[in-house]
Amino acid sequence: MAKDKQERGLPEHDLIRDLAALLSETGLSEIEIERAGLKVRVARTITVAAVAPSPAPQAALATAGAGALPAATPTTLDLAQHPGCVKSPMVGTVYRAPDPGSPNFVDIGSRVAQGQTLLIIEAMKTMNHIPAPKSGTVSQVLIENGQPVEFGEPMVVIE
Repeated sequence: MAKDKQERGLPEHDLIRDLAALLSETGLSEIEIERAGLKVRVARTITVAAVAPSPAPQAALATAGAGALPAATPTTLDLAQHPGCVKSPMVGTVYRAPDPGSPNFVDIGSRVAQGQTLLIIEAMKTMNHIPAPKSGTVSQVLIENGQPVEFGEPMVVIE
């Protein structure tokens, strides 16, 4: 029976379930396969792992600077409430530059104009330019190039 099912090919939902189980078993964050013209990508985002590294370097600087910076640094959750926070409008993979060898659209300290491209989110093989909602200076970049993002996840803060 199992061989017969394998010879006919798994229905897409069974294939997706099998790939999701494989992600859980191996600890991978995403897997993509192509078979007989069918291309399937299954990904999961571990929000804690993606968010935790951002505040840590700031905390180290705060303790090293002894009084130069406040001891308490804002967490990513606090930054999500910031009026200049740019949140992801979709689930996808974020790219900070237009091409692999090109400079980033913006970095910390960059001056931006309203409508200027801050980054690109690839979703379903479509490159979506994410514009600055207002003019100002980029004070925080909370994502890394090639990082998966969730809907509503804070990415950039503009002051």
